[in-house]
Formats: sequence, C-alpha cells, structure tokens
Amino acid sequence: MTKKHDTLWSPGTKPDPRMMAYTVGDDRDVDARLLRWDVIGSLGHVEALARGRVITPRERGRLRRALLAALQAVDAGKLTIGAEHEDVHSAVEFWLTRHFGDAGERVHAGRSRNDQVVTDIRLSLKHDVLALHGMMTDLASTLLEFAREHKRTVWPGYTHQRVAMPSSGGMWAAAYAEGVLDAADAVLGFWPRLDRSPLGSAAGYGVPLPLAREAAAKALGFSGIDQVVTTTQNGRGQVEAQVLFWCAGAAHECAKLSTDVILFSSDEFGWLMLPPEWSTGSSIMPQKRNPDLFELTRARAAALEGDLTTVMAIKGKLAGGYHRDFQLLKAPLWRGVDRTREMLSMLNAVLPHLGVDAARGFAALRNEIFATDEAMRRVRAGTPFRLAYRDVAAAIKRGDPMPVASAATLAAARTSTGAMGNLPLGAIAQRLRRASRWRVSEQQKFDRSLARLTAARQR
Repeated sequence: MTKKHDTLWSPGTKPDPRMMAYTVGDDRDVDARLLRWDVIGSLGHVEALARGRVITPRERGRLRRALLAALQAVDAGKLTIGAEHEDVHSAVEFWLTRHFGDAGERVHAGRSRNDQVVTDIRLSLKHDVLALHGMMTDLASTLLEFAREHKRTVWPGYTHQRVAMPSSGGMWAAAYAEGVLDAADAVLGFWPRLDRSPLGSAAGYGVPLPLAREAAAKALGFSGIDQVVTTTQNGRGQVEAQVLFWCAGAAHECAKLSTDVILFSSDEFGWLMLPPEWSTGSSIMPQKRNPDLFELTRARAAALEGDLTTVMAIKGKLAGGYHRDFQLLKAPLWRGVDRTREMLSMLNAVLPHLGVDAARGFAALRNEIFATDEAMRRVRAGTPFRLAYRDVAAAIKRGDPMPVASAATLAAARTSTGAMGNLPLGAIAQRLRRASRWRVSEQQKFDRSLARLTAARQR
C-alpha cells in the first residue's frame, strides 16, 4: 500500500524535499479548485474501464461506491489537499486507498495524471464558462433596460475626447449591451473544443487497454472526445488561452464602460451620478465620492490581459507532447476567470442604481455640437455636402450661433438603424434571448449528465 510520504511516481522512495518544494510550487493551493472535479472525472474514467471490460461489473460497483464516498468527503471538507500531497490526484488516490484499500490503487489503470488534469480543467472550465456566460447576458440585459429608460436622454458624444455630436443614454447603453453580447457569443468559437473529453489519451500516446473513451465522455457530459490521443497534450494551453481571450473580450467592454462612468460622473460632466452606497470617500476631503469600483474594474481588465499573456508565453514554442511547464498554466487561468467573475458581478450590482441627470446632459450640448445637424439640414435642402460643410465651418469661425434642436428633433432627424431615433432594442433583446437559450441548454445537458453519474443508484 502507498505510504503517506510517497508520491504517485516513486513508491517507496522519498524525493529530496528541496526538489519537491520547487516542482510542487503552489499546486496544492491551485489544485484545491479541482478537487471535486478530480473525483467526478474518476467516476467517468470508471465507465471507460467497465465498458471496455478492463474491470468487472462488480469492480465497477466497488470503485463507484468508493468514489461517491470520496465525493461526499470533499463536500464535507473531510477530503482535502494536505502538505503530504503532491497534487490533487495524489490527495484523492491516497484517500481512496486509505479508506477502500485496493480500490484506490485500481482506479488509475489506463490513465495518466496528464489526461486526468486536463479532464479536471475542462470540467471546471465548462462550469465556470457557463456561469460567466450567464453573467454576461445579465449585464447585457441590465444595459438594455438602461437604454430603454434613457433612449431620449441626450448628452454629448465624443471623438478624440472632444465634443463631437449629440448622443443619448440609450445609444450609450445599447452599444455596450451589443458589445457584451458580442463577447458572450464568442464562446461558440471555443466551446466545441472545451466540450471534448481527453480521458484515455493518458500521457499523450494512449494505453494498451481497450478503454471505451466515448463512454467516459458521455458519462461526464462531454459532446465528444479528442479523437487523436496526441491532440490532448499538444493542445495544452490553447483552451486556457481561448477562455482567457474570451474573458478579455468581456473585460474590454467592462473597462470602457467603467471609464465612461468615471468621466461622465465627474464634477465637470455630471450627467451620470454614482450611487452613494457604491462609491467611496476620502480620508481627508469630506466632500469626495470616488468611483473606486469602476477604477478597479478597469484595472482588473488590464490585469486579466496579463493573465492571458502569461498563458500565451508559457504554452508557446514548446515541442509536442507533455511538458511540466503546463503546471504553471493553472494559476493565471483561475486568476483571469475569477477577475472576470468579479467584474461582471460588480457591474451587474451597481448599474441598476446609476443615476442620470438629464437636464445636465442636455445643458452640456455646447452650441457648436449642432454644426453637423445644420450642415445636414442644408444638404436636405439641396446644398452639396462639401459646400454646406464649408459654409457651416465659416459660420462657426465667425461665432454665428447654430440652431439649437430639442431632444425630440434630434431623434427625429436620426432614423437610420442604430441611430438615436431608431435604436434596435428589439433586435438586441432577440439576440439576448438566443444567447440565454444556448446557455440554458448546455447547462441542462451538463447537469443531467453529472447528476446521473453521481447518483447513488443508477438505472
């Protein structure tokens, strides 16, 4: 039986503790996130062993009972990763061996820690990605509601950080709703790869056992398998990078939105108003209300891009097959996922409480902002555009006032799709419903599979 101080790869030999400390690194802390998924992945592996007749039905039953007990122990906090464990896999296997004897030593037949950890990561990421996708659609829904409420609230639009043309709260929020949906929909680019089981690829070259790899995939809720066993290790870091790039797309929208809120709620602008309970104060200036939440959202978006860069650098330019470098992919991956969750959670919480001062927004429309409207009025009257442009520019230079238009007039003059007077809020809502249906469908498939796999009694 494996001794407490042994590793999975050197039974009976105690490695140099300095080497172990260096090679294990922070894996114990990082792997805590995978503990439950490691047990669930092992339940799936048992199905591949049983369907391939590597183990008998009786042995399958024993292994399932042991793993279901392990799952209960994880949930109860009784199975944890300790200082004596090299990683999550050794924590689970040693626990099984201690409590169920040779069942713990049989469960690893036909697999390596290499395909085991990829399985854990993909299961965990499927769970996380579906949750994040739901938070993205929630944010798009919040922004869409803001757009409906403020579609006739007019304030300046900017180019080069200079006043450009009239805009509106509806245009502002609807654009971010569409951008967040664009980010959410990008999940379809990598989901088919994430939704494949790597089990049975072992260390990257398969095993000389008749494993039923498809049975494990089905049991775990994957839609298929990595068809070629060498694909799994050759792709290490790629799914992680794709997930983080997806997160970075949502973070891009969160960061730009946050910068707008910081600017438009400042004293010099003032048509957005920070809710007191979602802003901070100063330790020396009694009057200050600060947008720390939005500033830290912007900073977290930047840090997330750093996590993506780390993953890209680690995975790049490695030869085919497994490399221990892959161990360092996990920490930036989890950081990036968690940062995305934090950003989306905070914006979903604060945006419904964001105040709007419509009068101040309209008052910020300085006279020259109506110059383009005046040029287009002349175009509609038959003046060639370039002549109208030059005439209006000359009038601005002379200091002539431009005709001031009301919010209703501004909207009435802008009727092309997506403009102030014709915001496609219904089309955005339709996209939102379609995205939500995709997530619900995938979540139900995943949940049903795991519920069947972890049920004490199976049909």
